[in-house]
Amino acid sequence: MNDTKRLTEGALMTGLYLLLLLVIIFVPVMGPLLLMILPVPFVYYSYRYGGKAGGLMFVAATIFTLLFATVFTVFTLLAGIGGIFLGIALHHKRSSYEALAIGSVGFVIGLLGILLITQLFLGVNLMEELKNGMNQGYGTFERIFSGLLDGEEVETDLAEIGQLIDFIPDIVPSILAMSGVMMAFVSQWTTYKLINRIENQSMGFTDFKNFKLPTSILWYYFVAMILNYVTMDGNNLIYLAAVNVFILTGALIVLQGFSFVFFYAWKKKWSKAIPILVVVFSILLPQIIMYLVRIIGIIDIGFPMRERVEEKKE
Repeated sequence: MNDTKRLTEGALMTGLYLLLLLVIIFVPVMGPLLLMILPVPFVYYSYRYGGKAGGLMFVAATIFTLLFATVFTVFTLLAGIGGIFLGIALHHKRSSYEALAIGSVGFVIGLLGILLITQLFLGVNLMEELKNGMNQGYGTFERIFSGLLDGEEVETDLAEIGQLIDFIPDIVPSILAMSGVMMAFVSQWTTYKLINRIENQSMGFTDFKNFKLPTSILWYYFVAMILNYVTMDGNNLIYLAAVNVFILTGALIVLQGFSFVFFYAWKKKWSKAIPILVVVFSILLPQIIMYLVRIIGIIDIGFPMRERVEEKKE
């Protein structure tokens, strides 16, 4: 009976996945949105029955995709690997942020798989194609604005844009990691909603105000920052590692800073709009507000700020 139920649900989830994939193929306007929830069938089925069952579903979905939509098999690779990683984490009752980290690793592996497959079998280097496309756009942009506007400021701005384009290949690992985290978050949030709806549970992310990173993140951040300055003119593996670790740990520390802002606002019983406005203004004024938030994050990780706030409250 249990095997029959498992097979039935597996067929249902595989059918749901293929339906979502068909909508992405034939309704490209909805593609970016549906691509983010494409892994949900894999997440849910792996959550219900574990990694082995999720793997069998992945094999079935891959076979169907190869037969009827070969080009889009890369989507199945990404959704399947990331979804199974995340589903296994949920199956083993990992905390919401632990599951997010595990799922992010799965999606990064899937993205790396896509890059390797397109390069090995299709002879297409996606990052080089992106860089070439941006260079062509930059060339057109430069010709237009160089003819319309003159002055040192315009030339400086154009030069900075050109340097940014050249810098993109160096931060490919960071781009992949952040993309993996984003896909894992959306898939996990959507799966929580599905589980709560079907199984009448109350699963979800723990409050963001309780988000806490390990102290070791600071060591990675500061070591990467030092190496970044020392090797900033290089083009070796140490330089690439330092740049990407610095970017990723810096982003995590900013999240920690935002978490403390939400925690402090909650403790002081401030309006929920205040921490939200801090986030908004940090995006609008990154050179000022984001810098301060990062400092708050460093202090929150390295020192017992929350305990002191608790003590003052008492």
